[in-house]
Amino acid sequence: MAAGRDPVAVIDIGSNSGRAVVYSLHPDGHTRILASSRASLRLVRELDEAHSLSSEAIDRAMDAFHDFNAIARGAGARRVLAVATSAVRDAENGAALLRRVRREFGITVRLLSGREEAHYGFLGAVRGMPVTTGALFDVGGGSMQVSLFRNRRLGRAYSFPLGALRLSDAFLRSDPPRQQEVDRLRRHVARHLDAAELPRLRRSDSLVGTGGTLRNLAKVDSRQSPYPIARLHGYVLQRRRLEGILELLAAERQKRRADIPGLNDDRADSIVGGGLAILTLMETLGATAVQVSGQGVREGLAMALVSNAVPATHAVREASIRALGESFREWSPAAADRRAELALVLAKRFHPDASERLVEALGHAARLLDIGRSIDFFDRHEHVASIVLQTDLQGFSHREIALISAVVASAGDEGLDLARYEPLLHDDDVEEIERAAALLVLADDIAERCEPRARIRVRFRLSRKQADVYVRGLVGWRPRRIGARFESAFGRRLNVVPSRAR
Repeated sequence: MAAGRDPVAVIDIGSNSGRAVVYSLHPDGHTRILASSRASLRLVRELDEAHSLSSEAIDRAMDAFHDFNAIARGAGARRVLAVATSAVRDAENGAALLRRVRREFGITVRLLSGREEAHYGFLGAVRGMPVTTGALFDVGGGSMQVSLFRNRRLGRAYSFPLGALRLSDAFLRSDPPRQQEVDRLRRHVARHLDAAELPRLRRSDSLVGTGGTLRNLAKVDSRQSPYPIARLHGYVLQRRRLEGILELLAAERQKRRADIPGLNDDRADSIVGGGLAILTLMETLGATAVQVSGQGVREGLAMALVSNAVPATHAVREASIRALGESFREWSPAAADRRAELALVLAKRFHPDASERLVEALGHAARLLDIGRSIDFFDRHEHVASIVLQTDLQGFSHREIALISAVVASAGDEGLDLARYEPLLHDDDVEEIERAAALLVLADDIAERCEPRARIRVRFRLSRKQADVYVRGLVGWRPRRIGARFESAFGRRLNVVPSRAR
């Protein structure tokens, strides 16, 4: 089904919490959050004791729906997609809750099967990640979904009753939990995973994870030392780091866990159980790290209005860059593409040994440069560098985002502040980034001196000591500081010459 840009609201009634998110949905599947609300429901806690939802649990869900409905209407959503997952699916009176929602709000709640939950989770979580083949998991309050994928297509999917709240309530009775309880929980998880005969990941495979438990663990990890990117989407959590975090959390009483930087208060009672399940899964799969996705079932439901297939990574990146540019008044796609095309031509000629990743970063930096003009022309490089680090770019790793930001920042101010980008960039990156920045400065300078609608074409004459660049469409040019910068980066004097067509 095609989608316009009218707001779409997605309401998700989960086992641990409920959430409503309103998205602006682009025709290419890119989403932007317009409004959001969350409520702690704890439905699975009562379900495991009585196999049905108590009147108090149903009332909590209805109270949350009042707020979710208000969020959807307040944001102008013309369509509301509402779903329920594990706890409502397993409850004997789950259908009664859904009937009550429809009666009071006129909203039909779709009860997702385990397979459907895995499908939408895959569609939402993998789309914005730079991965091709591997496994995806989603740990909720009541269940864990594990999906295998190849060439960005969903393969076999598994659903296990291994949610964070369910495991914590069943096994971690002491506060803090005893080692015997931890061991029993891990053996229980391992038995479920072993019975499913999950295949171990190959060296080239990726492990992607989503869900509030994983994101909160990644948030705790990111707060333990300076980190340049605040958002969790794309964060890489190492298994050895996860082990240390879980030791820290399990050693504290529940009330004291809330004092640990990054931990959400309402996850203090379930974070250890969910984290142990994730750790056991990583060991079963042979994964040394997990890439955190900030998206999941909710985004997948919205994206399915456009397509039920996950597009190629390069298409996701292009859509995300364009969506960011279109958010700023001064951004022109034609001017951005012209500058990027020129920068890449210059890179091919003057820096042919540059890595593919760096060349791509240069192209994206050239496309985004003009968004800084909407804030301040003279500080535009610094503004763009900060925006790239802070915004929600999809399809990029955190290192790739840092490279784009660093190229722009270095273009505006020679002498890269590497400390700003640690631990994502290293000393070995500095020379390459400064070369890319010099090319960005040159491409921008030439483009500014060409007629706006003219197609820029260049040809070169190179000697050991000099680079002559002949530019069709160039009105005039003089070297200024750019000439010295180019010579420092590439060891040749620069001469840019207006040229007639041949």
